[in-house]
Amino acid sequence: MTKDFLKKMCCPFDKKELNIQVIKEHGEEIIEGILTCSHCNRYFPIIYSIPIMTPDEYRDKALELPMLQKWGLAISEDQQSFALSTSPETLQIDKS
Repeated sequence: MTKDFLKKMCCPFDKKELNIQVIKEHGEEIIEGILTCSHCNRYFPIIYSIPIMTPDEYRDKALELPMLQKWGLAISEDQQSFALSTSPETLQIDKS
């Protein structure tokens, strides 16, 4: 996924602007990162250059948790929604 492609994207739930935290990139290509909605705080991981933006009912938190934990994000497995508990603007991601 490229940053230019991000300009064409919005939150699939409320159509609001998405913020991006790039974790790993190669040239213009974003390899790993996380998109967050500025309105509903939902997160959408970017894994192997693919943004995972499927509806909540089709997402499997168990598949996303290892990558989120790798990035230093603590999301409870018991949490029902795919929203971050912190504001996207204050998101601190471990890029190591």
